[in-house]
Amino acid sequence: MTLLALGINHRTATVEVREQVAFDPAVLDVALGELRRLPEVREAAVLSTCNRTELYCVTEPEGEMAILDWLGRFHGLPVDDLSKCAYHYLDNDAARHLMRVAVGLDSMVLGEPQILGQLKDAYQASRVGRGLGKELECLFQHTFAVAKQVRTETGIGRNPVSVAYAAVSLASRIFDDFGRARALLIGAGETIELVARHLVEAGVSQLTVANRTRERGELLAAPLGGRAITLDAIPDALVEADIVISSTAAPLPILGKGMVERALKKRRHRPIFMVDIAVPRDIEPEVGQLADIFLYTVDDLQEVIAENRRHRQVAADQAESLIEHGVGAWLHERRIRSGGELIHDYRSRGEGLRDHSLEQALARLGSGEDPEAVVRRLAHQLTNRLLHGPTVALREAASAERHDLLEAASVLLLEATPDKTR
Repeated sequence: MTLLALGINHRTATVEVREQVAFDPAVLDVALGELRRLPEVREAAVLSTCNRTELYCVTEPEGEMAILDWLGRFHGLPVDDLSKCAYHYLDNDAARHLMRVAVGLDSMVLGEPQILGQLKDAYQASRVGRGLGKELECLFQHTFAVAKQVRTETGIGRNPVSVAYAAVSLASRIFDDFGRARALLIGAGETIELVARHLVEAGVSQLTVANRTRERGELLAAPLGGRAITLDAIPDALVEADIVISSTAAPLPILGKGMVERALKKRRHRPIFMVDIAVPRDIEPEVGQLADIFLYTVDDLQEVIAENRRHRQVAADQAESLIEHGVGAWLHERRIRSGGELIHDYRSRGEGLRDHSLEQALARLGSGEDPEAVVRRLAHQLTNRLLHGPTVALREAASAERHDLLEAASVLLLEATPDKTR
């Protein structure tokens, strides 16, 4: 069986493609079930964020193409188009990639901490959906241990750098004085919570959180001195907003060009700075065509993120070293586990032969045969049955000049077996 990591991310695919391949949380269980039922797949987990969609599978060696075909079918995308921006990693490289993802080395913002929480959510979803087996369970546990070690022993988690921080940092270049800026945040997830905290720390004067449920918005806004509204109140709130940052899981845009145009007229065309962090996008791209709107997407944050990346590169180098050690530890345990399965199978086969021979011997004793003759026959029969398979395999190896197998057999069958006659 092969460990496979297959996916797309912000480096290989545009935001338009990423939003098409993203898994809506409402259909994730269905998707995981379909993926797990593919004949080639034994175990599966799905990681889907605004910047990446990745499938981690234990599969037959030829399973990669079947999984890619399924991904295209599920999202209604031609597999040829998908394959142009997809990447794959196998076995050790797949484990290494997952660990790099977990500690933020593969993120748009180097070392950003959110991805680890998203990965843990993906792990839990796979457990609930019965997608995990021994292989992925072991891999995820090793990955979480490595991520904890990296956060503890390196400086990669220091200083607030994330997509949320990058968005606020970009806004600070537009507004000289945050003390007079009013912000409208759409959504109430972890990213928006980080944005809200960064804005408050920067001194924003007024904070409004719009969310599908007002109660969830209040939980975020109240501790920061802000107010919460529902999504249907956005048009009025937009009139007062100087900064709009949105990150929801909505399948369709929340802000359309017409809504923003009407707000601008009421604002007498005072400009609005907007950042759309969501995938799929919350703000229609056409909004960016309006004269008094400065609209940015996650892809536009690259310049800010590149600056942050330089500050974390030293810590990232240290993290790479810890990851290599983690991959080695995972591989070592995988080999031991693989050997344990072989030992279990071999012992089960031997015990089956033993039990069969013992039943025959007990039957002969029960029919009155001579006990000594029965025992001798049992020993002879059991020896023949245990040695028949290895003997045939040794003869075939010798005939094929498989000296590697013969040498291994010498170690396993002779050197590792005590000679009771000595």
